[in-house]
This record gives sequence, C-alpha cells and structure tokens, in this order.
Amino acid sequence: ITELYRRRCALTEGKVLPALDAAHIRPYAEGGEHAKPNGILLRKDIHSVFDAGYATIDPDYRFVVSDKVRDVFNNGEEYRRLHGSRIWVPPNAAHRPDPAALRWHNESCFLG
Repeated sequence: ITELYRRRCALTEGKVLPALDAAHIRPYAEGGEHAKPNGILLRKDIHSVFDAGYATIDPDYRFVVSDKVRDVFNNGEEYRRLHGSRIWVPPNAAHRPDPAALRWHNESCFLG
C-alpha cells in the first residue's frame, strides 16, 4: 500500500513516512481482506479518525467528515477543512479502493 500510494497520504499528500499508516477500509476483523483494494495510505491521525467512524470516503473518493467531530469534541477544524476533498487514487483501477468496501465503511462505521 505504501508504494502503491507513492509513499504519500492519499488525502493530504504528506510524505513523512513515519506519520503514515496503511489503513484497511473494511477491517480484517470485520471480514475485510489484506488486499490492495481494501487499503489506503493515510496520515496516522486521519487513519484513527477514519477507523473511529468520524470520517469516511464516499464512492466518488471524497473525504467526508461527520458533524460529530465538532459536536462531540468541540473541535475538528483540522479534519473539517479537508471535508469534501478528493483523495488520490492509484491509476490502475484494480488497485483503487473497492466500492463495496467503501459502502460498507459508510454504512457500518461512519457516524454521519
């Protein structure tokens, strides 16, 4: 996943490798696979917010942030400013985030 995403966060394009994580879209524990279409390279804090359901990626590859970030934490401007941004996806369609995995995350994890 790291090389597939050019060693950059898919959302912010950050290149500081120790600050990046290969994230599962659908967690392995929830039936997700260890496969390229189920992975995305994200900055570690964004990965945490994504895993916690406070953010997701829609079928058009846009980053969507839940209002709950603001409501629950009275914060979240760092993530709110990224709301609606398109993520970078690999040029090979077979390696892009799986639409079914994104739907699963939107329906099962996202706290929208």
